[in-house]
Amino acid sequence: MNQTRDILRAVEAGELSADDALSRLKLKPFENLGYAQVDLHREVMQGASEVIYGAGKTAEQIAGIARTMLDHGRTRILVTRLSAAQAEAVADQVPLTFDEVSHLGRIGALPEPDGLGNVLVVTGGTSDIPVAEEAAQTAEFLGNRVQRAYDMGVAGLHRTLAKMDLIADASVIVAVAGMEGALASVVGGLADSPVIAVPTSVGYGASFGGVSALLSMLNSCASGVAVVNIDNGFGAGYMASMINHMDVKGGHAVVEATHVDTECGGLR
Repeated sequence: MNQTRDILRAVEAGELSADDALSRLKLKPFENLGYAQVDLHREVMQGASEVIYGAGKTAEQIAGIARTMLDHGRTRILVTRLSAAQAEAVADQVPLTFDEVSHLGRIGALPEPDGLGNVLVVTGGTSDIPVAEEAAQTAEFLGNRVQRAYDMGVAGLHRTLAKMDLIADASVIVAVAGMEGALASVVGGLADSPVIAVPTSVGYGASFGGVSALLSMLNSCASGVAVVNIDNGFGAGYMASMINHMDVKGGHAVVEATHVDTECGGLR
């Protein structure tokens, strides 16, 4: 549960006075650091704190943003697109855990999964794993049970069909593939759950750095396939989390806001 909902539920249960709750919620909406304006109301507005985009920032800037978030009560912070050198320098200043495969940095422990079902992340090949891990670990950070099935591309279709139990069990599937990007269409034709297709920049010259896979996925004839940007594992992971935290109340679909964010709005 996010911090705001916990406060409101404490008031509802009589464990916290309205005045105390107001003082906890009454925060400055952002903190101006000069090089960044850290959004302190993102969790109130969207249910999750903003995510720090590491590429193009110095280690000092990343650490400064993270310290500001920690000082204002954020207990879990995600940093995307970190280099190993950045991560080492940031970890000297804040308690950062770095994953070399996904290039994600994390402050704080992973939450207990509270999504409605399983998020399945699949790849066409081993070379797609870094993007897939960005998606998988983002979804885990946002409170989802994640299963992985890697190197099951359509060049050996029997490998895809061998994972039918996982495909059938998933609430949402993230299909990560480069080259011609056919995996998303194949999985979309086998699954009864939404498929988020992630084109990767893996491939030879005519793949045009992932554009070929992107266009293939956009032109998929399988129903229920949506596409994010090239190599955008983070975007796929948060969208999968949104889908996996939806509930139906009073005939209307409601997103459990604890674990949603938007790529452009979510990344700093």
